[in-house]
Amino acid sequence: MIGVLILAHGNLGTALLASASHMLGREPENVRAIGVSASDAPESILARGRAALRELDTGNGVLVLTDIYGATPCNVASRLLKRGQVEGVSGVSLPMLLRVLTYSGGGLDALVEKARSGGTEGVVHLHDDCCSNAER
Repeated sequence: MIGVLILAHGNLGTALLASASHMLGREPENVRAIGVSASDAPESILARGRAALRELDTGNGVLVLTDIYGATPCNVASRLLKRGQVEGVSGVSLPMLLRVLTYSGGGLDALVEKARSGGTEGVVHLHDDCCSNAER
């Protein structure tokens, strides 16, 4: 199973993980969230990330999910990456995380694509006639 590390601002990663657990009806295995605050030094976050990778990598690799491209969590994540062993995707969302947790038994490259598709397909323009069963 591929490990999943969420590096995100504040409690976002923990909240996403709790929501995903609720929706899946179980606690996902081999997943960790590290919250980043304004007072955290990047080197401290990096050390915590490296420790999490050691825990999460069971030989199949780790996917690191971050919230905002170019922000501190993403910049730290970029220092953790090793092609084919530790890959990263920014823009984490609940649809992305659910897709990742559902397909974490395959290969790392395939999981990167599942994360990307979960993120993009999870963005839907809602309008007044999109849900035919909705009460008005």
